[in-house]
Amino acid sequence: MIRSMTAFARCDRNTEWGTLSWEVRSVNHRYLEPGLRMPEEIRAIEAGLRERLATRLGRGKVECNLRFQAGGEGKTSLNINTELAKQVVDASREIDHLLYNSAAINSMDVLRWPGVLDSGSADWAALREQALLLFDEALDELVSTREREGARLREMILERLQGMRQRVSAVREQLPAIITAQRQKIIERLAELDVNLDEGRLEQEAALLVNKMDVDEEMDRLATHIDEVERNLDADKPVGRRLDFLMQEMNREANTLGSKSIAIDTTRASVDLKVLIEQMREQIQNIE
Repeated sequence: MIRSMTAFARCDRNTEWGTLSWEVRSVNHRYLEPGLRMPEEIRAIEAGLRERLATRLGRGKVECNLRFQAGGEGKTSLNINTELAKQVVDASREIDHLLYNSAAINSMDVLRWPGVLDSGSADWAALREQALLLFDEALDELVSTREREGARLREMILERLQGMRQRVSAVREQLPAIITAQRQKIIERLAELDVNLDEGRLEQEAALLVNKMDVDEEMDRLATHIDEVERNLDADKPVGRRLDFLMQEMNREANTLGSKSIAIDTTRASVDLKVLIEQMREQIQNIE
């Protein structure tokens, strides 16, 4: 099952010390790139969070934001670390002497400094455990969202692949008649020159020119690539990079069809194929 790399999840949990809230959002990226934001008192779980992300996700830029609102059933009190607050203020004044235009520090700036304001009765060890469990729930929701979006992407890609199959089949049917007509046109053009040419050599040159315009091999490769894309859409592993590579290969064959085109029908087929490939490529950028 393919997955999209674009998703969002939010999970909340009330504890006796306050409310924990995870927001996890992911967007497309070449690799797995986690970004973790959380209160300093809970940051000890960061290694566990990264391990969980690496286990569940293959690619994507993932922003994980944990908020803790003190309160709850335990009526958590807020304590000020006065000694640390003084150190922060003294350090700020010392830095002010080195600056030409110093900005005044206010009380809220000091309170935002990690460790100055503390929820005194909070059991941080228990909160860290709750945060990990809640993160698992958020990650489950994120993966489910990525899978649902991936299913929609899969249907869109399958529709485009079916359109490509129809155009490849049409080119195959038209190709013998196109080549025959072109071969006859070459012979007639050479005959109009009114020069004494060896009949066998004339046929040989006409055959060589027509052979250069033959796109049967390109159609074979396109059909093979289409089959390979369909197979990868059902793979139980990240396939985004492989699908992107297959789009490049299919686009190359469609370009060759256009460059060898000797009739309006094959030119139109080349343009249609490139449009379908580009539509798929844009969506595949979001596939894990």
